[in-house]
Amino acid sequence: MLSVINTKLLIIVLAALAAIGSAVVYQRHESAKATAILLQQQREAEEQKARDEAFRKRVEQDRERHNSAAVHEGKTWKTYVP
Repeated sequence: MLSVINTKLLIIVLAALAAIGSAVVYQRHESAKATAILLQQQREAEEQKARDEAFRKRVEQDRERHNSAAVHEGKTWKTYVP
């Protein structure tokens, strides 16, 4: 009778250890996935920041080019003879 109880307790303890072990493995797996997602989001944020900066520079250059053309516009109309 005692050996049956010991066997059942051993099986229960082993099942509990297996459940704990699988929970630890699952947690590590989820942590690794979360880390990979975070790194991907950071990479995408850096790329977006670089694209935004390039776009801002291009807009600023276009604005300067447009403004410099407008500076000379008055002179051309003053000398225009139809």
